[in-house]
Amino acid sequence: MVAPHFAPTLSRRAAQRLAEQSLAREGMEAASSDARFLLLGILGLSALQLTIEGDAPIGPDGAAALGAALARRLSGEPVARILGAWEFWGLPIRLSPETLVPRPDTETLVEAALSTLPDRRAPARILDLGTGSGCILIALLSELPNGCGFGLDRSIGALRTARENADRNGILSRAAFLAGDWCASLRGPFNLIVSNPPYIASAVIPGLAREVRLHDPSGALDGGTDGLDAYRRILADVAAGDLLTPGGVLCVEVGHDQAEAVRALGGRAGLEDAAIRYDLAGHGRVVMLRRVRESDSRGKS
Repeated sequence: MVAPHFAPTLSRRAAQRLAEQSLAREGMEAASSDARFLLLGILGLSALQLTIEGDAPIGPDGAAALGAALARRLSGEPVARILGAWEFWGLPIRLSPETLVPRPDTETLVEAALSTLPDRRAPARILDLGTGSGCILIALLSELPNGCGFGLDRSIGALRTARENADRNGILSRAAFLAGDWCASLRGPFNLIVSNPPYIASAVIPGLAREVRLHDPSGALDGGTDGLDAYRRILADVAAGDLLTPGGVLCVEVGHDQAEAVRALGGRAGLEDAAIRYDLAGHGRVVMLRRVRESDSRGKS
């Protein structure tokens, strides 16, 4: 897994091809996109610049930086970690060792959450549990100009990163980031609570891809024996207090086979089954649970 030598005179297009060939030889399925993202990120290029100025040489600094980045990718480090940032919901999100890499599946959570707020210009109060990089809360507030939100996390490092991302994306004046263990110390009410908690069963973690196992924070992955520990905590806290407004919704991302189990936990906690949202692969990815309005509960009695 020795990275190839990039000559300073090599063109940008040729450097991309060389990087792709090196990754493909190691059996990396996303060799083409990985090579492209590395080249654009390391050389600071836009896709348009690569198209128009692809014959320009990478230069000595570019050759050294690209060689070092490719060596890291060949060792199994994800592209997003190498670049230190990734795009989510069309927004730039900086990463740190304490945060997960935002994944496309999590955009399903953002879509589901927004669907609970039909008037996007109305005021809304949002809570993001286990905020990590802040990407979910930031995406929501980017779509809700009169919304405000709180991001909660146990990791101070993650909270620093989330705050920087909120500032970078222009929503810091409407967001606050707090240290805490789920929502035990919080007071509501919130119109919307969202969370992408750790949901991987402990015994499964050693078998995960090395990109995840070795580079994502374990605390953001490990959901306990059955992967459902975080949901139990969140639902217990929500059920015990007035964190949700009447009719307010809790939206949680779940593992590909956990939707029905989390839906059942929500029912036992006294929340109304609102919906399950599916990802592009057809898996139940988001469970939506609603606090019953008083008028609804009277009507059922």
